[in-house]
Amino acid sequence: MTANEAETAPLSQGACYVYGVVPEPEDRISALDLPGVGDPEAQATFVGHRGIAAVISAVPTDRPLGTPEDLHAHARVLDTLAASTTAVLPFRFGTVLPDVRTVVEELLEEGRDEFAEILKRLDGQAQFTLRARYVQDAVLREVLGENPAIARLREEVAAQDEDASYYQRIELGKVITDAIAGKRETDTAEIQRRLAPFAVATAHAEPAVAEGVVNASFLVPQEKWAAFEKAAEGLAVQWHGRIQLRLLGPLAPYDFVDEAASEIEEGR
Repeated sequence: MTANEAETAPLSQGACYVYGVVPEPEDRISALDLPGVGDPEAQATFVGHRGIAAVISAVPTDRPLGTPEDLHAHARVLDTLAASTTAVLPFRFGTVLPDVRTVVEELLEEGRDEFAEILKRLDGQAQFTLRARYVQDAVLREVLGENPAIARLREEVAAQDEDASYYQRIELGKVITDAIAGKRETDTAEIQRRLAPFAVATAHAEPAVAEGVVNASFLVPQEKWAAFEKAAEGLAVQWHGRIQLRLLGPLAPYDFVDEAASEIEEGR
């Protein structure tokens, strides 16, 4: 570790929590005015090496990490950097190294070329994540209005006692679930059609709840952030009362790091 690197390493006597890697900032002793993981009094800062820098903070080792506050602090540091248009290679939550020397010699030195290439690919881009969820009563009304057979079955079930209609209730649940699944496929495709043109990459995840439509992530260049947000607002207006949309971003590119790394590996 050089003398200049030591200037950015005030944590040399203790363990370091590592948030991720960024291009080395011009201000070698700059710090982020944000609470650190595990210790709100510890500011996140940078330790630089050969054009890249690890984002780190002091972390206590006398208790396990993983509180909601810890998770929030991890994301806040990374997302603040992404929102400032800094290229960010986010690390998984819970990355702790013994000291700054280890950060420089074993993390930044050994991974320098790959980290630099990933940062180059992510430069000027950030992730936006759209979480879409059906308004249950609204989507059920749609299903019943569009499918008279399902509406009749629902009326028959409602007119019988629970024991007598047991198998019909099972059938009703299945046909409603299938109908909503068809809507989910159509609505997911519409989200992709409206928002993907502003992104250089997309990633979809199945929703964790039954009323979920999709969790969709988009890697968006900075010059298209405003247009992307406007397009998402248009969907929210169109689907008001039918689908609840929550847009998060700009975020660190959590869902696109593995893809960038794979592309680099395939190109070698």
